[in-house]
Amino acid sequence: MSVLPRRFQKIKNVLNSRMEDLTVLIEGVNKPHNLSAIIRTCDAAGVFQANFICDHSNVKTFNSTAQGSQKWVKLRNHESYLEATNALRKEGFKLYGTSLNENSIDYRDLDFTKNTCFVLGAEKWGLSKELIDQVDESIYIPMNGMVQSLNVSVAGAILLFEAIRQRKNNDLIPFEGEGLNQEEYKKTLFEWTYPELIDSYKKSNKDYPSLNKDGEIEK
Repeated sequence: MSVLPRRFQKIKNVLNSRMEDLTVLIEGVNKPHNLSAIIRTCDAAGVFQANFICDHSNVKTFNSTAQGSQKWVKLRNHESYLEATNALRKEGFKLYGTSLNENSIDYRDLDFTKNTCFVLGAEKWGLSKELIDQVDESIYIPMNGMVQSLNVSVAGAILLFEAIRQRKNNDLIPFEGEGLNQEEYKKTLFEWTYPELIDSYKKSNKDYPSLNKDGEIEK
């Protein structure tokens, strides 16, 4: 069993630009097409892992909107907003919550070049008051229309690509896998290359093998 070298190089190129220090936290977004669109944007922006607050273990997002991007973005579910915010803060993230209030700051005036988590809320109601109270900064996207809110997936795309713009301007976009710790990089490279072998290695409690430069499993 092996992978085509061209396919392996594509996988490596994508993984090489993934970032652990840019993520999203989604609260109460229940429409599958919106969740799927957010994941697709995360994939396009180079986000390694997306976070969700749900009362169940599976995030139902895998409709045609995702275009298979859920295979390339890790999904982490949190049972509560406190669990989520505590975990992200422990990992060093600063939380930027989309909320229009008297303390909100124009998103263009902030620095998203490191340890950034954008906190996005439900389609109709936005973030809960409890979660707004937990974020480090409330941010807003200026608008000139009658409606003062965007679709959650659109808002997520604007914010993520502003972070990407800032990082590009500061030469902070990874190109050789430096956006991930090396243990995570090696593990993910194997799982992306040989997803059909993941279960067998986990069931046998064996470490993943190394891959050579062409993506072949080293004996």
